Amino acid sequence: MKAINPFYANRNHSIMSNKHKRQYLPTYAKLPRSPINSSPVPHLTSLYHFNRAGEYGDRSYPGNCGGNLIKDLLLFFRPANVLDPMTGSGTCKDVCNELSIECHSSDMRQGIDACDASQFLRNHFEFAWIHPPYWRMKLYTEDPRDLSRSPTLDAFLECYRLLIENCAGSLTDNGKLAILMGDYQDREEGFVPLVFWTKYLAMQAGLQQHCTDIIRFSHGASSSKKVYRSSFIPGLHDVCMIFTKTSQ
Repeated sequence: MKAINPFYANRNHSIMSNKHKRQYLPTYAKLPRSPINSSPVPHLTSLYHFNRAGEYGDRSYPGNCGGNLIKDLLLFFRPANVLDPMTGSGTCKDVCNELSIECHSSDMRQGIDACDASQFLRNHFEFAWIHPPYWRMKLYTEDPRDLSRSPTLDAFLECYRLLIENCAGSLTDNGKLAILMGDYQDREEGFVPLVFWTKYLAMQAGLQQHCTDIIRFSHGASSSKKVYRSSFIPGLHDVCMIFTKTSQ
């Protein structure tokens, strides 16, 4: 499925000048040294860099994020079971299989709507992972219930609210919900701060943010291979937010 192009880009790579080609040469930034602590995953910090996707899921699937971050989060939190209600190409399930963690995995492609609270056990899972559509940046299915098919931002946010509330209701007390989300530049709405909306909706659902944002560098993003005629500030990351369900 083709991505919606917010800038109506001309994708003809022949227009790339030598100046632009030089900008695609690899550059390196020295990351800050992280403090030593008793974390079981010492390399898991607020800046997440992993340029190899790993052998999880299907990299040809639209929006596939690779499984390394999921694996590190599971090794850190060590849940007994995991809810994966938007499995996509099965990345989270593959990681859980490798780590021998029970995983309930489903997807809209199987006819199971993650926004429908009746589809999942309540107060059962110690960890849930979701990587929702960034509204209509990419279209995933023809099903009108698909979040990527939401006709307006308000419609998307209403479905997103149901998704987060559903995941929260499926967690045990002190269970963790990890959401990977990125902001989005829409051709009609302009800049859409989906990271902000994620936090707002999660807190409205009674969740608390558990720890720092994890800024995941977007290696392999399809946009990095395109040439745009418009001028904008590219986003080179998305954000993983971890929320805790507290006892009421």
